[in-house]
Order: sequence, then structure tokens, then C-alpha cells
Amino acid sequence: MDSRGADIEGAGGCPMGFGKESLLSASLSDKAINDHPGEFYHAMRIGDPVHYDEKLGLYLVSRYQDVQQVLKDPTTFSMKKGYEEQYAKGFAEEFKEILMRDGGGFFPDAIMSDPPEHTRVRKLLDKAFSPHRIATLEPLIAERISGMIEKLADKGKMEAIEDFAAPMTIVIICEQLGITEYDPVKIRRWSSAITAQIGRMQDREQMRANAREVCDLQNFLIGHIRKREANRTDDMISDLIYAETDDPKNPRLTFHEVVSLVRALLIAGNETTATALGNLFFVLATRPEVANQMYETIDADDPRLLMRFMEELLRIEPPVRGLTRMTTKEVMLGGKLLPANAHMIVLFASANDDESEFPCPRNFDTTRGNLGRHMTFGAGVHRCVGLTLARMEIKVAAKEIVKRIKDIKLACPVEDLTYLQTVATRSLTYLPLTFSRRQ
Repeated sequence: MDSRGADIEGAGGCPMGFGKESLLSASLSDKAINDHPGEFYHAMRIGDPVHYDEKLGLYLVSRYQDVQQVLKDPTTFSMKKGYEEQYAKGFAEEFKEILMRDGGGFFPDAIMSDPPEHTRVRKLLDKAFSPHRIATLEPLIAERISGMIEKLADKGKMEAIEDFAAPMTIVIICEQLGITEYDPVKIRRWSSAITAQIGRMQDREQMRANAREVCDLQNFLIGHIRKREANRTDDMISDLIYAETDDPKNPRLTFHEVVSLVRALLIAGNETTATALGNLFFVLATRPEVANQMYETIDADDPRLLMRFMEELLRIEPPVRGLTRMTTKEVMLGGKLLPANAHMIVLFASANDDESEFPCPRNFDTTRGNLGRHMTFGAGVHRCVGLTLARMEIKVAAKEIVKRIKDIKLACPVEDLTYLQTVATRSLTYLPLTFSRRQ
């Protein structure tokens, strides 16, 4: 069995499910399954593709075709209702009261809305990801990443999350937002606090502690937003404040929307990309055949092969496990009749492992003819707005890492690695590595 929870053959073959009957007593909230969900996903896809998880109170949508059905029908499967039902689950009113009192207000996530509201917000948010801005980023990102790796290359060891992935992604997103003075330790705490609100695994004491962190985050961001309102600068915060459409009624984002979107960019811009980079290091450290392929790709200086490598990495190790939706009416999904207001989590990670779409999905295969069909960035109207930036960061990081270090290995038994306890992401909490400088 590999460390990701799927039986393998040789260096990584087709997963073998653990049996339909196991679903009756299993839950994604169980630590062992949360950490290594591969067999659980497989059992659902085979035996109960839209499985009701009693402990979570959620339907788990596991098959590729069913995930596609949900994501491409935002009217029947509401993002807004699903997200609101998930947010601070069990403590929503108290959480909201704390933010209203101490955090400058409660700012619902504008991007987690439904059309037509979402259409307007997305059009304005896209202004922060203009082709001009994205085109100018790669040299800057390469400079930042190469500088960080260069400082680590001769040390021979690092904790990949703490020493590289987290600080790198924080630096890049803060630069894009125009935030020049910040505490990276605080930003990591803020990111964890926000992620916990959609993770379903915090108790009341943890919620109150997380709420204090979110208050701190919002007060920090509101200060920056007010400064841009008084004096426009060349950064993403200003892009959002001054973005306009031809909508005569709502041509600009409201203050509440700006706060929610800047908060989302800061958190998603570092948390999920840092997770993806942790996954990159994990794969290079534990799958030597994949590492060799990566070195050959970089040495060949073939951008097309590098992009295919990145797409397969994103498919096989997606940083976001899944996001929630809620039905707005009775609907058939995966052979099951769901009532209106059925709350579900759409499992991107399981869809990426669906054997009917990706044969032998645990094989790292850059020759797949359908690499671009993975669900890591979602699909439909809610497809990730920052996917171009995320792809660029991961691609450049892989290139600069492989150019400078080699012999990357885990510095602890794989069984000792732990993951954040959340249904939203699958993020390593730490990743100690050894390596040597590549001459």
C-alpha cells in the first residue's frame, strides 16, 4: 500500500478498493481516512458514488461524471447555499457576532455566490488577473524562488513547508496585493483559521480562537483597503477597488465585496499553492521514477513536457480536496434521488482518481491523452480564478528546485507525516527532507 492510502502494484499501479461494506462505519472525518482517503474514495465510486456521510451530515460526490454534473449546473447545485451552510458549521451565529464586534464586520465570500450575482463579481475579480499582470509575473516569481532555493541548497536539509512552500507563496501573493509589511507567521495562522471554517472539524473553543485570528486578518486588510481608496497604487487591491463594468446599477464592487475578495486572494493565494508545493516535494522524495522524469524534463528544457508534468502532478495530488454545494430542488445524481436542500461536498480529489476517466490513476503518467480534464481547479462558472497564477508558481518552483538540488528524500518515516484535519484540503503539516546541491 502506498502512503496515499491506495494499494499499488510495483512502483504504483491501479488502486484496489477496501470494500463497499466498509462505507457503513467510515467517515471522511475519521483521522485515518482524512489523512489517506484513497481506498475510501474508491469504495464510494464502486459501491455508493453519492454516499451520505453520517458523521459529517454531507453527501460525498465521488465519481468524475457526477462531479461534472454538479459543477456545470450552478442553478440546481448552489455554491452559495452550500458554502453558507458549511461555513463555521455549528457555530455560525457566534462566529458572525465575534467578527461584527471585533473584526470590522462580517463579510460573506462574494466569490462563493451563484449566478447572476457571481457573474458580476467574477467579471470584476478578473480585473485583478489581467493578461498584462500575469505576463509580467514569471520573471519576478523565478527571481524570488531561485533566491529562496539558493539559500537552502547547501544546507542539505529543510522542512519543506516551513522553510520554503509557505514563505514563498506568502511573499508572492503579498507582493501582488501590494502588501509590503507583514508577519508571515500571522498570515499562516490567518490562513489556517479561514480554512478551518470550511473544514467541519473545529470545536467551539477552536472556533473562538480562529474567530480572533480572522478578526485580526480583516482589520489588517481593511487598513490596506482604506489606504488604496485614498491613494490608488499598482496592485491587486487597487485593481479590485477601482474595477468597473458596464453594469449601470452595480458598476463596481462594494466595500464588503472588496474585503471578502482580498481576504480570499490572500488566503487561497498562499494556502492552496503552498499545499501544492508540499505535494511536489513529497512526490519527488517518495517516487524516484517520477523524480528522474522531472530531472530529465528540466534538463531537456522542454516547456511542453514541463507543463504536462505539472498537470499530472495537479491531478494526482490536488491541493483542494473538494468544496460544498446544496441542491435547490429534488434531483437525480449518481443513481440516487436527492431532496431539495441536500448538502454535499464535491470531491475533486476522488474525481481525479476515477478509473473510468483516468485508467490506473495512481500511476504518474504524463502521456495521458486527457491530462487537461482533471478537476483540480473545478469546472464551470466557479472554475478557479487564480489557476493561471497557481500553475505558473508551481511550474517555476519545480524548475528552480530541480536545477539546484537533487537526491531529495524524506527525513522521517512516511508513516510519521501528518495532515491538517479538514475536509476542504489535504495539506501536510510538515515535510522534513534531506538533499544535496546539484552541480
